[in-house]
Amino acid sequence: MANTAGGDSGHREEIHWPSLVAAISAISAVGIAIGLGLPLLSIILEKRGISSTLIGLNSAMAGIAAMAAAPVTTKLAHEFGVARTMLWAVVISAISALGFYYAADFWMWFPLRVAFHGAVTTLFILSEFWINEAAPPRRRGLVLGIYATVLAIGFAIGPLLFSAIGSEGILPFLIGAAAILVAFIPIYIARNESPVLSDRPQQHFLRYVLLVPTATAAVFVFGAVEAGGLSLFPIYANRSGLTESDAALLLTVMGIGNMVFQIPFGMISDRLKDRRPMLFLMALAGLVGALALPSLIGNWWLMAGLLLVWGGCVSGLYTVGLAHLGSRLTGSDLAAANAAFVFCYAVGTVAGPQAIGVSIDVSGNDGFAWALAGFFALYVLISLFRGLFRRERT
Repeated sequence: MANTAGGDSGHREEIHWPSLVAAISAISAVGIAIGLGLPLLSIILEKRGISSTLIGLNSAMAGIAAMAAAPVTTKLAHEFGVARTMLWAVVISAISALGFYYAADFWMWFPLRVAFHGAVTTLFILSEFWINEAAPPRRRGLVLGIYATVLAIGFAIGPLLFSAIGSEGILPFLIGAAAILVAFIPIYIARNESPVLSDRPQQHFLRYVLLVPTATAAVFVFGAVEAGGLSLFPIYANRSGLTESDAALLLTVMGIGNMVFQIPFGMISDRLKDRRPMLFLMALAGLVGALALPSLIGNWWLMAGLLLVWGGCVSGLYTVGLAHLGSRLTGSDLAAANAAFVFCYAVGTVAGPQAIGVSIDVSGNDGFAWALAGFFALYVLISLFRGLFRRERT
């Protein structure tokens, strides 16, 4: 059986910085490349005359690649080692990132998307597993809050780079590939510090989705709201009477909330014996905030205040959910559960935009808010059901 509540007992109490710096800096470098690459690739395809439908289909390969890579990542890490698998993933993602520049035919972008996002998914899974294993139990929330904050900064730097260098020529692709290759250095330096997977996971991959459902459901909701909300909020805001610049500023405010709240939320979660009530409260805040959107959309300042806190709570589902996962499992079970965690995130990123788009078509512009509220309500119901189930068992 997998370790559960007592899974932290074997951890050291001090923060082991070499491992944490390696894992956090590696994935942050990749975050910069993704933040640069997402708008870059879409703009280039549009300039080539590719239809929006085909651009969307090509972009959707990211989620499909992540879902495909998640189940095999733990097996690769067990077979070849965590650090070695990550190093190969860095090389593959860097080569594929540069490959987009040389891919003359559109069909070539599909295998490149699969290679790039499959390798990046492997990096995310193993980096988060490494961080969770290296973090002391009483500081896990703080460490993961630092990770989430640095990663958010990396994602923010990417678009800034894009705005500075544009989409012409090979330069943006070289910068993206170089940013990814920078991740090779800290991983290689700390390769002997990486966790060892001596045993295979004790359960089938999909069982880990249900083993810690409070965490996996949280990241599913986060993925759905993040992907669907960010992609469709500009449309919702424009139809509600806001200008494009006002909508962009509101998204920036939400991103700031994402960055500034993760470390405090992580530190608060470290003081709790059980992080599930905190996850429930953040989902409840997300539900209330989503329901308030139609009433506040006409007032920019009220919307900014709402989205600042709301953005922090939404991203907190990922940070605190990941900390909860690490507090329940260890070793190969934690690695497999981390893969299931990222798998659920990928499912959310595919389901969110679809569900929100359909809701807008069916219910009008406010369908955006109702769909977001629906995802949060789903998590609230799962939490309540789990709470009742635990009471009945005791």
